Amino acid sequence: MASLKELKGRINSVKSTQKITKAKQMVAAAKLRKAQASAEAARPYASRLAEVVGSLASRVTLSASSPRLLAGTGSDKVHLLVVGNSDRGLCGAFNANIVKAAKLKAQALIGEGKTVLFYLVGRKGRVAIRRDYPNAILGMFDTTHVREPGFDEAEAIAGEVLALFAAGKFDVAHLIYGKFKSALVQEPTVTQLVPVPTPKVAVSDGAVVEYEPDEETILAELLPRYLRTQLFGALLENVASEQGASMTAMDNATRNAGELIKKLTIQYNRSRQAAITTELVEIIAGAEAL
Repeated sequence: MASLKELKGRINSVKSTQKITKAKQMVAAAKLRKAQASAEAARPYASRLAEVVGSLASRVTLSASSPRLLAGTGSDKVHLLVVGNSDRGLCGAFNANIVKAAKLKAQALIGEGKTVLFYLVGRKGRVAIRRDYPNAILGMFDTTHVREPGFDEAEAIAGEVLALFAAGKFDVAHLIYGKFKSALVQEPTVTQLVPVPTPKVAVSDGAVVEYEPDEETILAELLPRYLRTQLFGALLENVASEQGASMTAMDNATRNAGELIKKLTIQYNRSRQAAITTELVEIIAGAEAL
């Protein structure tokens, strides 16, 4: 049985931890509002750009002269999984869920006879993926030097992915990230990145649109921008999801610490009462012996 001193020390230790988790929860809650606003503000632009790309792509007949980002390499043998994780922990199962989604996608592709490679964004998913696929890491992008990844980082990631595609390192790329739903729900999402899938376009209202220059020339300019926008949106969704998961996890940790403090305090009081009772019995027995 733990001594009174040990129980007191453990209570103080849990109280210190509770202060840390409470502070982390408040910081995450403050950051979440800004991150959520940024993620939601980026969605309309990405959606409208997808409609424009879809409208243009629907007017193009794929051929050897078509942009490679749209037409692809003509093969789907090698798949690249661009996995976005956070650089910090204390955010519950957020990173673990993204890694799990990436592994499930990799297993499904391998089961179809495909070759799977990884491009890792963020630190937290590296160890788990490297453990299972040590020779399949094609590249990594470090975001530890920035407080919040933004468009500059998305542009840099897109540049590296495009360079790998141009070098023939892969045929198809998939983006895996955490889509923000609410502070309680962050949904691991898998979407095709390269070749750019033709998004569904709303039914035309009958208006005839003439493009100048031709559609393929415009697509050659828009497709890299579309790719950067997709990555930028994924980074924003990841930041919001990370803060939401962190706030929820720290709230649970704070409440669990409070319950543990109550249990330890009850145990401490019982042990203290037992010690006082024992001392009283010894004093009374000693007095009676005299």
